[in-house]
Amino acid sequence: MKQDNEFMLLFRFSPNLDQQPTEEELLNMQNQWGEFIGHLMISEKLITTHRLGFEGVHVHSDLSTDNQIVMNKAMTLSGNMVIKSQSIEEATEIAKACPILNMGGSVEIRNIIPMN
Repeated sequence: MKQDNEFMLLFRFSPNLDQQPTEEELLNMQNQWGEFIGHLMISEKLITTHRLGFEGVHVHSDLSTDNQIVMNKAMTLSGNMVIKSQSIEEATEIAKACPILNMGGSVEIRNIIPMN
């Protein structure tokens, strides 16, 4: 039996401050995330997950700082999850069920290299 590896899923989406979700849409999103995370817990694939807030400090190489959230192509990093998977292909299939995709967001899958 092949040993599981760890992969990090990075969740990105484009915030739209002009159009906030309704209470019903928020509840629907929470339910979708609950089902997604619950399925991973039951299948013993979930290691940890975190939602990121919108406050932050960006430290530049010249040691200057600003309070801007780093965005790439108008997308912001909204959270991450570490999962167990036998391969990056399996991790990719897991990511395809992520609710962030229903919001027009994306999931980046990265292997984790242990620090020895």
